[in-house]
Amino acid sequence: MQRVLIAGSSGAGKSTLAAELGRRHQLPYTELDSLFHGPRWVPRPEFLDDVRAVVAGNRWVSEWQYDEARPLLLARADTLIWLDFPRRSVMHRVLRRSLRRALLRERTFNDNTEGFRNWLDPGHPVRWAWSHHEHARARVLAAIEQRPELTVLRFRSPAEVRRWLASVGPA
Repeated sequence: MQRVLIAGSSGAGKSTLAAELGRRHQLPYTELDSLFHGPRWVPRPEFLDDVRAVVAGNRWVSEWQYDEARPLLLARADTLIWLDFPRRSVMHRVLRRSLRRALLRERTFNDNTEGFRNWLDPGHPVRWAWSHHEHARARVLAAIEQRPELTVLRFRSPAEVRRWLASVGPA
């Protein structure tokens, strides 16, 4: 487990798990949202160049997201961790996170904040998680078929992830 992708629907906990794996196993963690979004949520033109630099490394962990970046990440990954949670679980998590961010005006990547006005955007995580839940599953299944040699760990609940983390322990 040297080059790890975390896949799943928006709100499943990809970033949280990636950061925890990075900490436990000294894998450099790159949050793709911080590479993609510039100030005021404007996409950064350097995004794909930054992703290429990440995947060129021998060891890393990151989320598997953004259509343009997915092939680059998948081509170099040796492990795919799939957070295949039910829609109700994902929606609970993404709603709670987005409400907290909007109410508290929490700063996210590149000093952006998520206000309630952002919820009108079709790309907002709450709307995206609802409308793309099944699409996310189909995309992961296609990737597994494309890369049969890839080590795949599929978790169907947050409790399964916690049990697995407890079993692997620190590096």
